[in-house]
Amino acid sequence: MSKYFEPYMSAAERARLAGNTAKRLKKNNPELSPVIIEGRTIANTWWGKAWNDNLERYADYSNRIGRGKSYVRSGAVVDLQIDKGIVNAKVQGTKRKPYTVEIVIDEIAPKRYQKILEQCSHRIENIEMLANGSFPAELENIFTAKDGGLFPSPKEIHFSCSCPDWAYMCKHVAAVLYGIGSRLDHDPLLFFTLRNINMSDFIKKSVEEKLQTMLKNAQNKSNRVIDENQLENLFGVL
Repeated sequence: MSKYFEPYMSAAERARLAGNTAKRLKKNNPELSPVIIEGRTIANTWWGKAWNDNLERYADYSNRIGRGKSYVRSGAVVDLQIDKGIVNAKVQGTKRKPYTVEIVIDEIAPKRYQKILEQCSHRIENIEMLANGSFPAELENIFTAKDGGLFPSPKEIHFSCSCPDWAYMCKHVAAVLYGIGSRLDHDPLLFFTLRNINMSDFIKKSVEEKLQTMLKNAQNKSNRVIDENQLENLFGVL
């Protein structure tokens, strides 16, 4: 099979074509969600940068993933939808009709997930702390551990594209992978949707311990009354 080479198109022309495509598709699909990159940086928050860094460190991807940078920066990802374990996207190529990309990500193995939860026990106090990436540095190492953290390895990522390029990873798939990192900048909770894991699992131990302490203290004061400040502390972690 001969290798497919897409005709050259400047980033400016691709951006113009992608913009027209997004407008056209939006008419029939109000839920269309294009990836828009402002400036040169694809991701700025902890979750977005950690996602992209994770992809780039694997040899399987290191020689191919970069092909998608210019595409995602030019707005070629005209639609990106994240659901449990799956990403569906439309990517503008040189033709009028965008290519269809599907990325499926395996669930985290139960033993691996439980190990991560045990390592995080008592260290994450609320959802906001988790979503903002404002947790202790040691947790960053746990979350991003190669082949053992929350982020997927290449063997856990499966993808397809409707383009004629038979390469292991075409530029359209690469653009969508970077697009995910950008999308996590705006909504880090989507990471947990994509990995099909429950954020509340990470603060469950903290909540349980605080509740037990509150109940114990309440019994010392009254069999029926829990201090208002204690309630605020409890629900502040939810």
